[in-house]
Amino acid sequence: MTSKKEQRLRRARQTRIRIADKGVCRLSVNRTNLHIYATVLSEDGTRVLASASTAEAEMRQALGAAGKGGNVAAAQQIGKRIAERAKAAGVEKVAFDRAGFAYHGRVKALAEAAREAGLQF
Repeated sequence: MTSKKEQRLRRARQTRIRIADKGVCRLSVNRTNLHIYATVLSEDGTRVLASASTAEAEMRQALGAAGKGGNVAAAQQIGKRIAERAKAAGVEKVAFDRAGFAYHGRVKALAEAAREAGLQF
């Protein structure tokens, strides 16, 4: 019997193999109960070109006194922020890597906000 985490990682591995074949930059998303993280990786996956998360001090202040990063509103802000940083790094087109998480809720909100801010998936 496999755990929930092992199942998610198996799905993530399959997606990453497909993305590697395409040879494009990858927008990888990771979420925890408290925070959401977004990273743009180079075509070969060895360099981080841009990153954003709700764990950053600046974002925690923007989210309010509690610094809650585990909600849809915070994910939307991270989506906008990662798109701006990726464009500043010269990346316009990315492959979306949801890391085995369901395309729902916070992951979906981050993706849609990044698209609206100008990133192409």
